[in-house]
Amino acid sequence: MTAVLRVQDVVAGYGEVEILHGVSIAVSEAEIVAVIGPNGAGKSTLLKAIFGLVSVRGGRVELVGRDVTNIAPDRIVQSGMSYVPQTENVFPSLTINENLEMGAYVRRDGLRDRLERVYDLFPDIAPRRAERAGRLSGGQRQMLALARALMLDPKVLLLDEPSASLSPKMVDSIFEKIGDINRGGTAILLVEQNAKEALSFASRAYVLAMGENRFEGEAKEMLDNEEVGKLYLGA
Repeated sequence: MTAVLRVQDVVAGYGEVEILHGVSIAVSEAEIVAVIGPNGAGKSTLLKAIFGLVSVRGGRVELVGRDVTNIAPDRIVQSGMSYVPQTENVFPSLTINENLEMGAYVRRDGLRDRLERVYDLFPDIAPRRAERAGRLSGGQRQMLALARALMLDPKVLLLDEPSASLSPKMVDSIFEKIGDINRGGTAILLVEQNAKEALSFASRAYVLAMGENRFEGEAKEMLDNEEVGKLYLGA
C-alpha cells in the first residue's frame, strides 16, 4: 500500500530540550496505526511535530509524497491532514454547528453537503446542532472534535488520546466512530495511553520509549509479544 504519511528520522523538542531523537513511522492509505509507550515517551510531541505545532529540527515529514516539514498548521490542514488534540479541542462558547463550520473555514463550496454528511456519521450530536458545545459531556465533546476534524475530508487524521478520561462505554463509542471514519477512507494515526485497546483496534503499531522507536509491527502480534507486554502492557 502507498504511504499517505511518512515520518523519517524526526528530531524535535521544546526550547533546548530535545524530545524526539530520530523517530520514523509510516501510515498507509486507509490504515489505522497506533503509537503507544510510557508517559514521557514523546507520543504527543510526535503528533505536534507532524502537524507543525512543534518545530522539527531534523528529519522529514511527507504527506502523500509532499514534504510538509515545519509547514504551518493552517497550510497542513489544506494539504489534507487534520489533528484532534487531547484537550481544548472544541470551542465551548460556539454552537455545535458553528464548531463544525469553523472546521471548514477554508472550504469555498459544498459546506452544507459536508455538514449533513458529518451529521449523518454523528447522529447523537445532530439534533443538538444549535446548542453551545460547552453544554456537552466529555464524550460528546470528543465526538464533536472528531466531527469537526472531518469537515475538510482529510486524507490523514491525527488523534491524541481520544479515550482519555472517558467512561468505558463512551470509549467503546469513540473507537466505533474512529472505525467508521477509517472505513470511509481516512487513514488514522492514533496516540493512545490505553495500549491494549489501541493494539486491539489498530492494524499496525509503533512503540516509543525515551523519544526513540523501540518496536514496530502488526498490532495483534504486539499484543502477544512478551517483551512488549511486560514493559508496556502491564502483562
